Amino acid sequence: MEHFFSQLPVLPIVTPMILAPFALLMPAGRTPWLWATLVSWVTFFLCLLLLERVWLDGVMDYNMGDWKVPFGIAYHIDLSNALVMTLVSGMAAVVFPYSLRSVESEIDIRQTPAFYTALMICMTGLLGVTATGDAFNVFVFLEVSSLATYALVAMGARHDRRALTAAFNYLVMGTLGATFFVIGIGLLYQATGTLNMLNMHDRLVELESGNRSVQAGFAFIITGIGLKLAMVPVHLWLPNAYTFAPSAITAFLAASATKVAVYVMLRFIFSVFGVQFDFLNVALNGFLLLGLVGMVYASFVAVFRDDVKQLLAYSSVAQIGYMLLGISIGTVDGVSASLVHLFNHGLMKAALFMSVGCVMLRVGSHQLKDYSGLARQMPWTTWAFVISGLSLVGVPGTAGFISKLMLMRAALNIETNIPFVSGGLVIAIILFSSLLAVIYVGRILFTLILGPVSEYATHVKEAPASMLVPIYIMVAANIWFGLQSSVLVNVAVKAAQTLDPGGFGLGGAY
Repeated sequence: MEHFFSQLPVLPIVTPMILAPFALLMPAGRTPWLWATLVSWVTFFLCLLLLERVWLDGVMDYNMGDWKVPFGIAYHIDLSNALVMTLVSGMAAVVFPYSLRSVESEIDIRQTPAFYTALMICMTGLLGVTATGDAFNVFVFLEVSSLATYALVAMGARHDRRALTAAFNYLVMGTLGATFFVIGIGLLYQATGTLNMLNMHDRLVELESGNRSVQAGFAFIITGIGLKLAMVPVHLWLPNAYTFAPSAITAFLAASATKVAVYVMLRFIFSVFGVQFDFLNVALNGFLLLGLVGMVYASFVAVFRDDVKQLLAYSSVAQIGYMLLGISIGTVDGVSASLVHLFNHGLMKAALFMSVGCVMLRVGSHQLKDYSGLARQMPWTTWAFVISGLSLVGVPGTAGFISKLMLMRAALNIETNIPFVSGGLVIAIILFSSLLAVIYVGRILFTLILGPVSEYATHVKEAPASMLVPIYIMVAANIWFGLQSSVLVNVAVKAAQTLDPGGFGLGGAY
C-alpha cells in the first residue's frame, strides 16, 4: 500500500494518458462515453487521495524514471496544485457522464470515439500542467491540452460552422501564447541552467537584481500565460470558442482550463520568481489594473449579449479579473481569495453551461429569445439556472459570496503606488461588477420565468435525468461550499502559504 501512495503524484496523469487511446478502438456510440466516464471517475478518486495525502503529510515529490533533479523531470505536489487537480478531475467526473445526450445531439455519432479520446487527452494535459515541477514540461502539457481542445471546439461545426473559425482563432492565439511562454522558459534556462522550478527559484535568488534575461523571461512568460487564461485585453479568442464549442466542451473548459492557467500564473510568480523579485512590483500593478478593467469591461459587454453562451463567456472573462485582482494584492489573504474564487467559479460555471446544454438539447438554440417562458416546461433546468446564477452574482449562502467576500477583505489592506487606487475603490469596483452580474443574470432568469411562452415552447420537454443529476451535483456544491466554506478556505490559505518556497512569506510586493 505504501508503494501505491509513493506513486500517487503521477497516477492521475498516467492513468488517463494510457487509457485514452483505447476509446479510439471502440465502436461509435455510447461505449466510448462509458469508457471516458469510468476513466474520469478513477482519475477523480486518485486526485482526492492525493489531496488528502498532501493535506496530512505535506508536500510530495516524484522523480520520473528515478532521474534525480535537475537531470530528470520531477512532479512536485503541494496543496495549491493538489486543489486544482481535484477541481479539474472533479469537473471531468461530472461533465463526462452529463455529455452523453448532449454530444449525441450536437456532434456526428461517427466522431464519438475521437471526441472522447480528445476529451480525456485534454484532461490529461490540464492535470499534467498542474502536477509537474518542470518548467518545460508545463509547456509540453499545455500544448497537449490545447491541441485536443482545438479539435473539440471544431467539432461544434455540425451545429454551427462558425465553430471552425472559433477553433482556428483559438489555435492562433494559443500558439502565440505558447510561443511567448517557451521563449520565456528558454531565457530563464539561459540564466539559471535548470528547468526544475524550485531549483530555478534558488538560482534566481542568487542572481544579481536587474538581470535583463530574467526580466525578459518574466515578461514573455506572463504574456504567454495571459493569452492562455484570456486576460483582458488578450481575451478575444475565448467568447467565440465557448459559444460555438459543443455544450459539454464549453462546460468542461469554463470550469477547468482557465483555472489551470491561473494556477500556472500563481506558480511562476510566487514559486519561481518569488516576492523578492524586483520586477514583480511592476507586474502586480499591471495585474491590478487589468483585473479591475476586466471585471467591469467584460461584465458590461455581457449585459448586452443576446447569445446566452456568449454572455456567460464574457462573464468568465470578468471572473478572471477577480482572480487577477487576488494575485495582484500579493498577500496570503489575496492569493487564498484568488484560489477560492478559482475553485468556486469552476463550480458555478459548470452548472450554468450545463444548464445551457439542457436548453440546447430541447430547443436547439442558445439565443436568449428562445429561452422565453421555458420555466414552465423545464422547471428543473430553470432552478439550476437560478441557484448557480445567484452564486455567480455572489448572494449570501452560495459559493460565489464567499470568494467575493474574501477578495474584499484582502482589498482592505491593499498597498499600491498607483494614483487614486485604494482599497475602498477596489471594493467599490467589485460591488459594481457584481451589480452588472445581477443585470445579465437577471436577463436570463427574467426571460426564462416571466417571458411569454411561444407556441413552439409548449412542446418542449424537461432535460433527461442523465443531464440533470450532474447539474444538481454542481448546484449542491455551490450551496455546500457557500454554507460550509471553512474546509475550502483552510486549504486555500495553506496552499497560498506553500506557494513561496523561499520562506519570504507573501507579504505584499508593493
